[in-house]
Amino acid sequence: MNALAGRNVLVTGARRGIGAACARAFAQAGARVAAADIAAPDETIASLGPGGHLGLVCDVADEALVEAMFAALTEEFGTLDVLVHCAGVIHEAPLLETPVEAFDRVIAINLRGSFLVGRAAIAMMAGRGGRVILTASDLAYLGRETFSPYVASKHAVLGLTRSWAREFAPGILVNALCPGPIDTEMLGAASMSAEWRARELAIPLARFGRPEEVAAMAVVLAGPAGDYVTGQGIGVNGGSVMP
Repeated sequence: MNALAGRNVLVTGARRGIGAACARAFAQAGARVAAADIAAPDETIASLGPGGHLGLVCDVADEALVEAMFAALTEEFGTLDVLVHCAGVIHEAPLLETPVEAFDRVIAINLRGSFLVGRAAIAMMAGRGGRVILTASDLAYLGRETFSPYVASKHAVLGLTRSWAREFAPGILVNALCPGPIDTEMLGAASMSAEWRARELAIPLARFGRPEEVAAMAVVLAGPAGDYVTGQGIGVNGGSVMP
């Protein structure tokens, strides 16, 4: 339960879903957690218990706000050992009905945000080492009609992961989680059409995953069991993708 005692961890997108589950999992593993989101993650912070945890507000697509977040993190924690970057958005629409503004928003948050937050985290880890865990998707491998901006952004996140893993080895290990169908508010499993739900469940494990199952893999990657893992897209997907 204290495998990560003494570690400082930043989790973005921590107000709900996979990000909130990651914040809780790292706190349970003994880490001190900075939970960040575009709105105050008060409920998540309250769930972490004692340990000097920190709530932060940041739009990850805004360079000035990311810099301010890391300044606050440095002031409070001093050092950073692990980044778990979960902030992201999704947009579903046929290509010919997708305005450029929607494309730009998805790319700004999912890809630019990964770049800005990852770059700042790596700068903070320089000379000490650490772990960077980004969030891609099983759709980065599969593709999906009506999800092209999202798929493109997550495929690009894998590109960042592989490039940074080579650039910053051996001190900083960089991996990406590639969740499959996870039952979160963003995915909206409860509001899916019967056809969409059936398609998501047509995988070997025949069920939606839980955010806690993705968070458990993030803890593994951040701990001693992840010492020889870098540059990987780790599928937590019920068998939806078997690369």
